[in-house]
Amino acid sequence: MDRLSALLEHFSLHASVFYTGNICGIHDFAQDSLHGHIHLIRRGPVRIIGVKQQVLDVIEPTLLFLPRPHTHRLIADERTGADIVCATVQFGGGRRNPVADSLPDLVMIELSALPGAHELLGLMFDEAFANNDGRQAVLDRLCEVLMIRLLRHCIDQGLTQGGTLAGLADARLAKAIAAIHEDPASKRNLMSLAALAGMSRARFVVRFRTITGETPANYMATWRVMAAQRLLKQGLQLKHVADNVGYGSANALTRAFIRKLGCSPTQWLNGEKMARQNPD
Repeated sequence: MDRLSALLEHFSLHASVFYTGNICGIHDFAQDSLHGHIHLIRRGPVRIIGVKQQVLDVIEPTLLFLPRPHTHRLIADERTGADIVCATVQFGGGRRNPVADSLPDLVMIELSALPGAHELLGLMFDEAFANNDGRQAVLDRLCEVLMIRLLRHCIDQGLTQGGTLAGLADARLAKAIAAIHEDPASKRNLMSLAALAGMSRARFVVRFRTITGETPANYMATWRVMAAQRLLKQGLQLKHVADNVGYGSANALTRAFIRKLGCSPTQWLNGEKMARQNPD
């Protein structure tokens, strides 16, 4: 069972590397409501301030991922500096998405614990200083591969705070959640989802809510609305979107939007357009 492919198909991952090399002194990063931040430390030490309202000293080669970054600061030694890669990461779906929402404010993993990370980092630094054609595209793709490996690691090690990734980390719930992701239009009910998990209906509902923080019905409705958001941003007409995500009509989808988001699909789409034009 592939726990991530359908999720990443709906909420596509895009990384943009904006710095690779040696830093010295103080470097500030503003709050970012649209992107996560990666700080990949190849050689430290580096001090990070502003995450979880504490000071963290990074000595070993380490990956720092901030899904919802607030203002933070990196400090490297003025003489020796630190070798790092910095990138922004965005999951399709706008300001809220089930990937970032399932992760804590800071994911901090030593590279020795993340399979393949050293090799990827070596490729990124080689590419950064080679000045070859397509350099930026290669750096971005390598960073996206690294992020997928990070998400695998978070699922396997339970480094989540509920939500979708926590559900996918549960061997029984993962089968039901993956089925919802793969076919949001399917007319599934609690009995069929519980059967996929190999559980009774009552036990399934309790376990689902305990692990993910919401009921199966609410999760399915939320996923359908999020899938609809993606299709609307692609330019599909409302009635076709409704068919694709399991609602019988445009009116039914509109009612679901209002219940979940407090606005109609048209109002939501207009708000997204304004947010892209005025990101601050």
